[in-house]
Amino acid sequence: MSVTTIDIRVNPVSKSRINELNESDIHFGKLYSDHMLVANYANGEWELPEIMPFSNLSLSPATTFMHYGQAIFEGVKAYKDPQGNPIIFRPHDNWKRFNRSAERMAMPAVPEEIFMEGLRRLVDLDRDWVPSLDGTSLYLRPFMIATDEFIGVRPAERFSFIIITSPAGPYYAKPVTIYVQDQYVRAFPGGTGFAKNAGNYGACMYPTQQIRKLGYDQILWTDGFEHKYVQEIGTMNVFFVIGDKVVTPDLAGGTILEGITRDSIITLLRERGTTVEERPLSIDELREAYNQGELKEAFGAGTAASIAPISELTFHDQHMVLPDVATWEIAGWLKQEMADIRYGRKADTHGWIFRV
Repeated sequence: MSVTTIDIRVNPVSKSRINELNESDIHFGKLYSDHMLVANYANGEWELPEIMPFSNLSLSPATTFMHYGQAIFEGVKAYKDPQGNPIIFRPHDNWKRFNRSAERMAMPAVPEEIFMEGLRRLVDLDRDWVPSLDGTSLYLRPFMIATDEFIGVRPAERFSFIIITSPAGPYYAKPVTIYVQDQYVRAFPGGTGFAKNAGNYGACMYPTQQIRKLGYDQILWTDGFEHKYVQEIGTMNVFFVIGDKVVTPDLAGGTILEGITRDSIITLLRERGTTVEERPLSIDELREAYNQGELKEAFGAGTAASIAPISELTFHDQHMVLPDVATWEIAGWLKQEMADIRYGRKADTHGWIFRV
C-alpha cells in the first residue's frame, strides 16, 4: 500500500528506555515506548505532525474533552516478521474506522497520510520496542481529543491527534468467564455503539466492576429494548460455534463495533468452507443450543484480545460451561491462522500486512 509521504518533525530521545522492556514478562498497558506522535488541528486545518519523546501533556482544566467526552481512539498492533522486520496488521482499516468515529463525534477527519505515515515513522523509530516472542506485539494507540479551552456545550474547534505505543503480551492469559447483562445497556440504535469513543467504555465501567465482584471477567451485552439479543463483549466481538455453523451478531442498527479482527475471522472461515452467519442471535437460542449439546465453542475477537476462548457463560441462574478448550477445532485453527498472518509466517493474500 502506498501512502503519500508528508513532512514529520522528529525530535528523538537523547537516551532510550529500551532496557525497561523484558519480553518474557510484558503486562498489557503498563510500559510505553520512547516516542509518540502529535498532530494538532486548528483554524480548520491540520498542522505539521511531530514525533517527540513520550511525555505528559499540558492541558487547561477547561479542556473540552474532559467535560463533554469528545474523545476517540483505535487499537492497532505491530509484529516482528521472521526476518525481524516490524509489520502492522490492517492499519488502513483502522484509519477508516477512526474517521467514522470522528464523524459521529463531530471531530475532523484525520488525513490518511498523517495516520498511516505517522504510524510507519513512529514504529520505524521505535522498532526495537516491537517484541519478537510469539504472543507479543507492539500495541499502537492512535487517539484524538478535543482541546478547546472552553466550558460550554458545543462541538470543539481545536483537536489533538496522538499516537502512543506499548509493548504487549496476551490480553487474557486464560479462557474468560462471561456474564450476560440484562440490566444495564451499552448501546441503542442511533447512538454511538459503532464508534470507538471514550464514553462507550466509560459507561461500561460500573456494570463491569459489579460482575467482577461476582467472579466474572467480562460482560456480554444485550440489546437495549428487550435484553434478548446478544451484541458484543466489553473488549471484543463475540462468536459462537453452534452445530457446524459459526454465528456472530450482525452489524445492523450500529450498536456494535465493526471489528477488524471480526472481519478477518469471517473472511478466513468462509475461505475455509465454514458456514458463518451474521444475524440477530438471542440468548434463548444460545441456551437452547447449550441444553441440546450443540453449543460447541464460544470466543471473543479483537485487536487487544486476539482470539479469546470463553469457558463459561452465565445468564441469571444458568451456568453454561463450555467443553475443554483443548478439544475445540474452530477457535484453535483461527488463533494459529491469525498468528501466522500477523507474524508474517504465511503469505498475505488479502493485503492485510503493512510493511514498515
